[in-house]
Amino acid sequence: MTPLAFQPPLEPMLAKNADAIPDGGGGWLYEPKWDGFRTLVYFDGDEVYLQSRDLKPMGRYFPELVSGLRETLPTPVILDGEVVVMGAAGLDFGLLQMRIHPAESRIRKLSAEIPATFVAFDLLAEGDEDLRTHPFEERHRRLLAATEGAAAPFVLTPSTEDRDLAQDWFTRFEGAGFDGVIAKRLSDRYQPGVRAMLKIKHLRTADCVVAGFRWQAKYEDEAVGSLLLGLYDDAGVLHHVGHTSSFTMAKKRELTALLAPYRTEDDADGFGGGRTPGAPSRWSSGKDVAWNRLRPELVCEVSFDHLQGDRFRHGTTFQRWRPDKPPEDCTYSQLDVAAPAELRELLDDVRDRG
Repeated sequence: MTPLAFQPPLEPMLAKNADAIPDGGGGWLYEPKWDGFRTLVYFDGDEVYLQSRDLKPMGRYFPELVSGLRETLPTPVILDGEVVVMGAAGLDFGLLQMRIHPAESRIRKLSAEIPATFVAFDLLAEGDEDLRTHPFEERHRRLLAATEGAAAPFVLTPSTEDRDLAQDWFTRFEGAGFDGVIAKRLSDRYQPGVRAMLKIKHLRTADCVVAGFRWQAKYEDEAVGSLLLGLYDDAGVLHHVGHTSSFTMAKKRELTALLAPYRTEDDADGFGGGRTPGAPSRWSSGKDVAWNRLRPELVCEVSFDHLQGDRFRHGTTFQRWRPDKPPEDCTYSQLDVAAPAELRELLDDVRDRG
């Protein structure tokens, strides 16, 4: 066992939003933005410790990573990266969320059925040498050397100094579950807890049916808190896919009058026979899931950054009403994006080596 340069916990370095991939005449390294759990790996040559972004131990949920990284990492290191689960079409955050379960028996079962992968993108220490004050260019070079020969469940993130290639990745890798590009200055030291990197995230739009709403907390009958959005599947069934609440308080009050003519108590309206906002899940325990039905006649355009399965991963941003758009035209087909071939090959290779 080799004493490491420092012990957990450590706040990971963070990223702030940017509107475009930076150029600036070089000095940047670009990586795909992985959609997973941010994780630091501490390996002293004998034991592996996984630390989450919020400084908690993660090893009990991913026993296959603990044992696999212990076997494959060639030297004691502290790594920064992301834990992901790779599904048939690319990254699958929904499957990854399933891995956080209180029952030991369930954890063991899922570790075999949907194993996770650790994607490394920074080296914070090599043995007892602390590299956090070293420039990222050196840390990255040493990361490649220190992990040479490491196999699944370990993988190095793709990276490039070519902005045009990064822009190409940004456009084409979305279908494999990546939600943008990360840009890092090659000269930067590692800055725990500081938003020193840049993240350029996808921003797409979709036309959705407004089939329900929730009141603003403490302002029932006065102000609308959020609009509940739906899309039709291939069978013509309307499903709840997310919400938008990006309104000023004044606009939320105006929405009360706007939505009034569409309110209904008919169970056939709203989301009808599809998934509803009040559908039970282990994430909604203890939350107020009450909502109000609307006849599915209003259509709005929203912008969103990422899909999780067949729902919006985060809240969306309202763009405009679409009175010209028939509700039945608001289907899942407008969201279809194919995974690029080279990303499929990367993900397949990781699975095959596992």
